[in-house]
Amino acid sequence: MARLALPEIPTPEQAEVIAEAVAGKRGKVPAPMIGWLPNPELARRAQHLGALLRYDSSLEPALSEIAILVCGRHWTSHHEWSAHKRIALEAGVDPRTVADIAARKDDPFARNDRERIVVRVASVLLAQTKLPDALYAEGLAILGVRGMVDLVGILGYYSLVALTLNAFELGLPEAHAPELD
Repeated sequence: MARLALPEIPTPEQAEVIAEAVAGKRGKVPAPMIGWLPNPELARRAQHLGALLRYDSSLEPALSEIAILVCGRHWTSHHEWSAHKRIALEAGVDPRTVADIAARKDDPFARNDRERIVVRVASVLLAQTKLPDALYAEGLAILGVRGMVDLVGILGYYSLVALTLNAFELGLPEAHAPELD
């Protein structure tokens, strides 16, 4: 049972932020925003950052979704996993990659160097909180500076999302992802 809900009667500030989210590319209030709405300015800024990173990243959608799945798996965020597993598969991510990330395989299936480096950088950065020089250099060589910046931004934002969803139990039990147990 969710610990917070969309307010039945939002404050004027909350109503404004809700309207912005619905009018944006998502067309709806994203689940973590429910956890941010008690602070309407946090909700506004976070959902704008999320829209930027999700829809206007230099990384192609499949790579962004792989990074989000690694993040969701890292934090065992069932709702984040459930939502983005579907989006990842629609974006063309191989089901073997999704299954390997869910299983926390050390060397998940990747179809190319770009997928492989996104998984490696995301996994290492989340697990170790920093990147070894050689992995950072490889990431730069494959993704470029903008790609690395966008990847780190995606991981930071979706860590916020995962922690919000987990803390306030948003989307549960409907979005419980048994493959993450």
